[in-house]
Amino acid sequence: EMGLANLITTLGEQTIVAANTIPNPWPTIHERARLGKVPVMMYHDILPKKKVSFDVTVKQFEKHLELIQESGVTPISLDQLIQHLRTGEALPEKPIVLTFDDGYIGHYEIVYPLLKKYNYPAVFSVYTDKVEGKIVGRSTLSWSQLQEMAKNPLVTIASHSVTHPKDLTKLSDRELQAEIFKSKQILEKKLGIKINYFTYPEGKYDERVSAWVKVGGYEAALTMENNRNIFSNKSKSLLAIDRFGQSGLKKAIAKTFGGLQLPPWKFGFDFTGQIIKNEITLQGIPLILISGGKPITIHADSRYQVKDIVAKHQAIAGVDGVFFSLEKLDSNEVIGPIFSQNTKKFVPGDSYDNNKLKNRPLVLISEDKVDFIPFHPENHNTIKGIKAEMPNVTDAFVGAAFLVRNYQPQPPESFGKLFKFNEPRHRAFWGIHRSGQPIIGVSYKRVGSVKLGQLLAQVGFRDAVMLDSGASTSLAYQGKSLVRYTPPPVPHVVALVAPKLALKSTCFVTQH
Repeated sequence: EMGLANLITTLGEQTIVAANTIPNPWPTIHERARLGKVPVMMYHDILPKKKVSFDVTVKQFEKHLELIQESGVTPISLDQLIQHLRTGEALPEKPIVLTFDDGYIGHYEIVYPLLKKYNYPAVFSVYTDKVEGKIVGRSTLSWSQLQEMAKNPLVTIASHSVTHPKDLTKLSDRELQAEIFKSKQILEKKLGIKINYFTYPEGKYDERVSAWVKVGGYEAALTMENNRNIFSNKSKSLLAIDRFGQSGLKKAIAKTFGGLQLPPWKFGFDFTGQIIKNEITLQGIPLILISGGKPITIHADSRYQVKDIVAKHQAIAGVDGVFFSLEKLDSNEVIGPIFSQNTKKFVPGDSYDNNKLKNRPLVLISEDKVDFIPFHPENHNTIKGIKAEMPNVTDAFVGAAFLVRNYQPQPPESFGKLFKFNEPRHRAFWGIHRSGQPIIGVSYKRVGSVKLGQLLAQVGFRDAVMLDSGASTSLAYQGKSLVRYTPPPVPHVVALVAPKLALKSTCFVTQH
């Protein structure tokens, strides 16, 4: 029976994983990609001396590239960005996309050599009548120069129409087809490559224009808004990817974020990952999430600040854990049964308290797995009863409530009689991410439990439980407290310790 149950659970998890790794229906942007802030920078002419306001001098551009390098920012290709926006896959921690519009000679003589020097990818948007000499004015690339650039893997060529109309929305359908379809055909014939991307001249488009871009066989399109810098993750769709003007580079560098630095979906558990801190804001709620490493609990001999408990036990990070007694300020007594590997001592819970905790999450931790099951006082108030659920258990305690179970945020009725569970408060939580890695965290802003569960499900939690929250909410990382106030001391912590280098994680699938 257990084998059948595990098989059913495995198949169920495989179905969930498969459903959540499929890209969003094109051209929508994946919900997880909305967590990132990837700037797409827009440049025009690069030349020794500016002629118009949006020109950039050679010295200015060189300083831009130096600033990108010194700031630890990683230029990525447009292909990488599109994959991120479609699937929600994480990018490098601080990504940026470089784009250059119109096909000026400076793109070949100045930009291209510098890109090769720094090994930075970039997008060049070209309108074909300019290259063919039919539109005279500013300098232009030649076909031979463009062909040389197109052969380099660092370079992506995008169509920028045939004649660069000031406003595509004013054109007839026949004129739109000529601008959108013909430019693609010419570029593909001249360069011998597939053209997957379109850039709207002057950023002007509407639903009719983007519909023709779609019919034209493009996978994505770049736009812009005058006097507004918008991160690509906030774009309406893949057919309207927003950009930053080149003057917004400093803001772009300061704010760029490639999404949660977590691995993709995985069965079972992974307690070997690097411990990483992420700060994100979802629906106006700032969250601090610390992922990776191996989860343990620490039952202190009295009450201390979380950062002090974490430091004493050589953990990298920790969050306040279980509810505790308020009668004695220096007592380490907690609410419900508890078992921590630092004490190796099982302490049963008081029968009166245990009855109130019925069906709340019993957290069970071993060397290679974690289980979250409903707490039943009649079965789980002895070490024998705990080991009946998990023979190799190293840590056990009863959490405040389930926030996410089997990838699903929990509804209000699941919280039972938990006192003011949906009142906005600072919240502490921990759980297992879809990657199999543990995550501990807190909300920087007060939030109700139901909404918090919805946010954590969006982040990708497989399971998450709420810990002691409100005034006790506390999170420490690398010896420092991460909350903006001084919380009361606590007796119990859920911590993350550095994985052993030789440890090879064994995957188990748990029954929820």
